[in-house]
Amino acid sequence: MGLSTHVLDTMHGTPAAGMGVELWRTDAAGAPQCVKRFTLNADGRNPDGPLYDNAGLQRGTYRLVFEVAAYFRARGVQLPDPPFLDRVGLDFGVADTAQHYHVPLLCSPWSYSTYRGS
Repeated sequence: MGLSTHVLDTMHGTPAAGMGVELWRTDAAGAPQCVKRFTLNADGRNPDGPLYDNAGLQRGTYRLVFEVAAYFRARGVQLPDPPFLDRVGLDFGVADTAQHYHVPLLCSPWSYSTYRGS
């Protein structure tokens, strides 16, 4: 299945519909390249499905950047200026492109958690 993500809003107990996300990949020279920008759908997932299928996924390092503060502001949450969490970046490596890499994020305006899902 390649690479996927899913975001849950733990403050409201819902998927983080409307949150902006960027996917970055480190190229052969070690420079980060933004490969996708998308807005999460009603289920808190990429509306186009997996970010990469197994054929497109490459071994290497990646970063997902989640627009946490903008999402909570859009939900009407009063945040300090600057917010405690603004953009949450998760760096991870892909060692075996035959496996599925699922990178979920559980977040509130003050905390986040992630893990390698299935």
